[in-house]
Amino acid sequence: MKIVYKIKEPIAHEMELFEKKFSLFMSSRVALLNKITHFIVNRKGKQMRPMFVFLVAKMVSKGEVNDRTYRGASVIELIHTATLVHDDVVDDSNQRRGFFSINALWKNKIAVLVGDYLLSKGLLLSIDNDDFDLLKIISVAVREMSEGELLQIEKARRLDITEDVYYDIIRQKTATLIAACCSLGAAAVKPNSRDVEDMRKFGELIGMAFQIKDDLFDYGQQKIGKPTGIDIKEQKMTLPLIYALNQASKKDKKWLINSVKNHNKDSKRVQEVIQYVKDSGGLDYAKQKMHAYKDEALRYLNKYPESDYKASLLLMVDYVINREK
Repeated sequence: MKIVYKIKEPIAHEMELFEKKFSLFMSSRVALLNKITHFIVNRKGKQMRPMFVFLVAKMVSKGEVNDRTYRGASVIELIHTATLVHDDVVDDSNQRRGFFSINALWKNKIAVLVGDYLLSKGLLLSIDNDDFDLLKIISVAVREMSEGELLQIEKARRLDITEDVYYDIIRQKTATLIAACCSLGAAAVKPNSRDVEDMRKFGELIGMAFQIKDDLFDYGQQKIGKPTGIDIKEQKMTLPLIYALNQASKKDKKWLINSVKNHNKDSKRVQEVIQYVKDSGGLDYAKQKMHAYKDEALRYLNKYPESDYKASLLLMVDYVINREK
């Protein structure tokens, strides 16, 4: 976590103020809702998304932020939190960030309604302040995230994901939200400037690298210990596996698809698939692609003069690539 504190240093004041404003934006007249939103606020994660908003805003405007920046960061966090609450219901997950999930504590019906409430609060925060440009950025991100999830479900049934389709899925599912954070950070302080699109592209590229890094964790990368094979058990087609399938002989390909489709609960078989992917160079290929996305993202940052905010964004890029969980 040390690196996260270092990244946060130049925006420590803004993040402190953001947390206060965010709690206020979440408040409701319904006691049960306040109890649940208080629970959510107290179990916040690393807050990477609002950090992206503030760092980008301060980098492109040479240190300035305004009320729109705080509202934009809050809207992103409200809508992101809403999607997480809904995801836990969809996945029937009882844990979130090491704590019980909302659906585990208050059941599915309340969790779905809380997610809806957070989503509406985010939309109204933009509408009430005429932040329609920011609302458009966020709405596009939510649409793409939903499409990405559904595309993945559709393709997982047939296991016919090509590398191009895989990139489409992760761009929509993961990268689009980080792209929205960065684009929104620029739009809040410099609306209608070229920075808005440049920062959207930067965020999208970082998001792509972020998801590929997640794919690698399934194969026991870095210090997280033994390979988990969770993605294989859930029939998720990740980049290392897609590469292995593309390189495989007809016989091996048949065995791989059969293993993922029909034997994904057999731990021994899952470990054999993991070993096959490693031996075929799938992990090296995925790492190479991850670094290519990172290098392209850095080209967008290089256009900006040196500053503490740019230095923190560079640290953030390194963190995405080198994180251990």
